[in-house]
Amino acid sequence: MRIGVPGARAILAVAFVAGVSLQAAAQAPASFPEAIKNPFAGDAKAITAGAVLFREDCVFCHGVGAHGGMRGPDLTTGSWNHGGSDADLATTIKSGVPGTAMPPNNLPDDEIWQLVSYLRTLQQPPTTVAGDRQRGETLFFGNLRCSTCHIVNGRGGGLGPELSTVGSARSRTYLVDSIRRPAAQLTPNRIVGDSVSLKYDTVTAVTNDGRTIVGVPLNEDTFTVQLMDTSEHIYSLDKKSLKSFRHDDRSLMPAYDAARLNESDLNDLVAYLQSLRSVSASKKGGRP
Repeated sequence: MRIGVPGARAILAVAFVAGVSLQAAAQAPASFPEAIKNPFAGDAKAITAGAVLFREDCVFCHGVGAHGGMRGPDLTTGSWNHGGSDADLATTIKSGVPGTAMPPNNLPDDEIWQLVSYLRTLQQPPTTVAGDRQRGETLFFGNLRCSTCHIVNGRGGGLGPELSTVGSARSRTYLVDSIRRPAAQLTPNRIVGDSVSLKYDTVTAVTNDGRTIVGVPLNEDTFTVQLMDTSEHIYSLDKKSLKSFRHDDRSLMPAYDAARLNESDLNDLVAYLQSLRSVSASKKGGRP
């Protein structure tokens, strides 16, 4: 049977729409219905199994005990960027988060629920925001000059870690400790190759002509190093051409002890940092 041009066009249109629909269906993220309950909630064996799974698959990004790591946020705060119900957590684990380092996981549903059960045991009571967020923002961009080194939503310097979503990535305790004792736990800043982990430590390079360059490492391998100095100038250096090169396990950020930052100002600053969150948290029901 011969098909006329209008009929052929109609068939092609149907085929195109069907193909697009199939492609969209194939790409649609898997999700768990909001009303579904975790079948392993409170189950001791499931929690133990979830802890093992976490150590095998999640600890590299989210850190030991889920307190935050190289690429993943702290999962103990009880506040998640993409929803806080059991179903939301299961969906995030299964489908991942597009545009972030969180990949989809091809795990059986039972193992996903075991992970959720384990995460629930780590959840801490919510911390009260004590301080004036707006005044904290003024301090951050004003007198304390935090924005000299830290970017928030595209505004600020690049010498230190970006803080645009730090409120949903780290706990209040971590934020306070990072301000009072910045060298106590240096923040990772990237992975180089398969094994070398750089931190926001202090590096010092002395060139053959006697120049001393102090800054933070941006990239490093056996033969070369790229670093940013305190004026945000970037250098790419051949190690064999240097008189000396060393890492010091300290932060370029000064310690804001009580003499430098009183308790009231600290509370205001931390209140501002806690407000810096992923916008999706409110859309998906994560605890503010």
